[in-house]
Amino acid sequence: MIDIKLIKEDPQGIIKRYEAKEAYVADEIGRILELDKSRREMIGENEALKAEQNRVTKLIPQMKKEGKDTAEIFAQMKSLSDTIKRNDAKQKEIDGELRTLMLALPNLPDPDLAPGGKENNQPIRYFGEPHKFDFEPKNHVDLCTDLGLIDYQRGVKLSGNGFWIYRGMGARLEWALLNYFIDTHIADGYELVLVPHMLGYECGLTAGQFPKFENDVYWLQTAEDETRRFMLPTAETALVSLHRDEILTEADLPRKYISYTPCFRREAGSYRADERGMVRGHQFNKVEMVQYTLPEKSDEAFEELVGKAERLVSGLGFHFRTVKLAAADCSASMARTYDIEIQIPSMNGYKEVSSVSNARDYQARRGNMRVRRASGKIELVHTLNGSGLATSRILPALVEQNQLADGSVKVPEVLQKYVGVEVLKK
Repeated sequence: MIDIKLIKEDPQGIIKRYEAKEAYVADEIGRILELDKSRREMIGENEALKAEQNRVTKLIPQMKKEGKDTAEIFAQMKSLSDTIKRNDAKQKEIDGELRTLMLALPNLPDPDLAPGGKENNQPIRYFGEPHKFDFEPKNHVDLCTDLGLIDYQRGVKLSGNGFWIYRGMGARLEWALLNYFIDTHIADGYELVLVPHMLGYECGLTAGQFPKFENDVYWLQTAEDETRRFMLPTAETALVSLHRDEILTEADLPRKYISYTPCFRREAGSYRADERGMVRGHQFNKVEMVQYTLPEKSDEAFEELVGKAERLVSGLGFHFRTVKLAAADCSASMARTYDIEIQIPSMNGYKEVSSVSNARDYQARRGNMRVRRASGKIELVHTLNGSGLATSRILPALVEQNQLADGSVKVPEVLQKYVGVEVLKK
């Protein structure tokens, strides 16, 4: 949620910034200003009425003492009370509509982002060289099937399209990736947190995924008297609620967390030639990074997270690039995002394996997450997140880029201690 003061100070400027994100909210901004004005007028009127109510109330004991008739004053008091109740009810309606409109607004994109969608994304650096083969390479689906790493058919049998099963060395390779990520983060001073995989509505609201994207998650059937829960789409949704409704101290920050979870997305399994196998599915594994920072440390934390994601991918020996997303390609709750995109040779292009984003104070305002400065001043924290990393695209790139002419796959050196072998063979 953005600060309403920004809208009141420069509504046209805010509308223009949203247009860069292809969010056309002029009508909503107009209505927000109307509601805010009505709310302030209602509050002013009610304060005046309550002051008059208090003044009249103080007259009653003296009038009774003097034997005066208080019937007229009591009638006046009832009229004041009824008006105040009506105004309170009206103000509650206004507050509700205003909050709904404010929650629906996406985050403001940072001013330096290119306007528009992914066609305006800007690659800012490349790492390594595109992989070349002196033989006819296989795609990752055939490699994983031939080596017995992934069982696609039985994944579909168990759960339908968009699911797969890791088997044998494939399961060990997947677990090796997760261990490599986690060990690296812990060495960098991040706290490992294992969060629930079922979350309450407030987590989605704080993260900025609700109410707009409520239908993008898997909801659980619960009894009427039970908390409504959904399966987490990413550990970020849980981690950014860890300090919901809390006040941290300046000395507490930054807070740096990582969490491993499976992630559950309502994405249809794809039959497109460039998205076969594991590239897009309903469930995948990911290690997520989240930071809570002071506002003035926000940009520094962002660069740290980008650098961490780059080093993880670089450590696997991949060719990849870092891309600065245009305003409209950033998710609704983020002010800026850089993607780490890896080359999967059979797909003739790049696929995102990590997104690092800065929400600034957008999530903190929704979740009431604050910091008390050493001076005593209380303000909102900034929250940031980054994939560190998702495995469902790393593993396909790994087997394709490291395949050998005989159909075996070389295990990257950083994973060999976890997998236990140097080469995956039939």
